[in-house]
Amino acid sequence: MIKLNILKNMKGFLQAVNECDGPINLLGPDGRKENINQQYGIQNELLQKYIENKNYLRLSLDIPTPKDYMKIVFFSLGEMQ
Repeated sequence: MIKLNILKNMKGFLQAVNECDGPINLLGPDGRKENINQQYGIQNELLQKYIENKNYLRLSLDIPTPKDYMKIVFFSLGEMQ
């Protein structure tokens, strides 16, 4: 599991998610997992929450594929700059 704070580039984050090969599971507060990879309806809801929160969104993700996990980690490291 990884926790991310999206502060600058939500569209870039979603693009990185959509480039992944496996599922990128959003973890809900009740423990429910929902794949957001290429799920554009869910992604639009996340983008709306990001905008409503004045360009901030905190996400908890479960990424089972190591290659995809590293892709998201590298994105988040780039966002910190």
